[in-house]
Amino acid sequence: MPPQSYHLAAFIISALVVLLTTPIVKTIGLQSGYYDPPGGRKIHQRPMVRLGGVSIFLGTLTALLVVWWVGGFGILPPDKEYEIWGVTIGGLAFFLIGLADDLFNLSPFLRLFLQVAVASLAWQAGVQIEFLTVPLVGLVVLPVWISLPVTVLWLVGMTNAINWIDGLDGLAAGVSGIAAVIMLIVCLFMNQPAAALIVAALAGGALGFLRYNFNPAQIFMGDGGAYFMGFTLAGVGVIGLVKSVTTVAVLLPFLILAVPLLDMSAVILDRLRHGKSPFIADKRHLHHRLLQAGLSHRLTVLFIYTLTLWVGSLALAFSGIPSGLAYAIGATILLSYTSWQVSKQARQQ
Repeated sequence: MPPQSYHLAAFIISALVVLLTTPIVKTIGLQSGYYDPPGGRKIHQRPMVRLGGVSIFLGTLTALLVVWWVGGFGILPPDKEYEIWGVTIGGLAFFLIGLADDLFNLSPFLRLFLQVAVASLAWQAGVQIEFLTVPLVGLVVLPVWISLPVTVLWLVGMTNAINWIDGLDGLAAGVSGIAAVIMLIVCLFMNQPAAALIVAALAGGALGFLRYNFNPAQIFMGDGGAYFMGFTLAGVGVIGLVKSVTTVAVLLPFLILAVPLLDMSAVILDRLRHGKSPFIADKRHLHHRLLQAGLSHRLTVLFIYTLTLWVGSLALAFSGIPSGLAYAIGATILLSYTSWQVSKQARQQ
């Protein structure tokens, strides 16, 4: 099988597994009582099963195992093997933390403790941010005592950023799917096929899940799905891009994941500015503000999709991919049109 075929196979297998298993997970969730009731800050109007992350995880893991078995585990580069397993097993651990929260409602501090512990083990396995870009200086090599907290902050922060945007039907799955596809393209361009394989499987699972999660949603992914996708995207960003010793490569994962990252940062700062705990959920997120401005559920989600695609296209342009600038121009035009539609609908309210 040609090397490029592995990534396409991983995407297709993952999507098919998700499409087949999600209705089963939904049925089990309804029968066992594991669903999310409406009310409070929730947008949905009826009980919704929040275990869809199980199918996303199964799809991604099945795709990776099948492709690795068909291609032989030798397709994993020896110098990257520990890092690949660090992301894969770390993703499993984060999924289990989220699933435990979905089932047993863990306290925020216990969740954070477990996340930091797993992220630290992933760092030990080689998922390490070893460089940072400092303005007017360039690349700076980080000593171990800085690399560890910076890496843990990135892995845990992005995991929660994806979880925090999971407030509207299809939002987290679509944003993660778009980011995964962009990261797949960039990883392949930068000759990181093993990292690209992981995000190919993740992209298939996330986009396949939209069949049941886009508005009006039939099922939610829950913390299990959001934690798994957030950690995996953050982990692949480290091993596939940040470890490349170029200024541009170090910046790419932050750019690709800018929408959930900036949304989380803005919400935390806003909560602190008003004397609120950053861990107490409220309606300060971008999607809440767009809904309050009078946008429909679907237009809000599509607008944030477009923002994600736009920053992703900038990453393609900065990475030097052929026609990357053309993609960025096209995404800018699409964002301008979507913004006009947003402004038009808001004025009508």
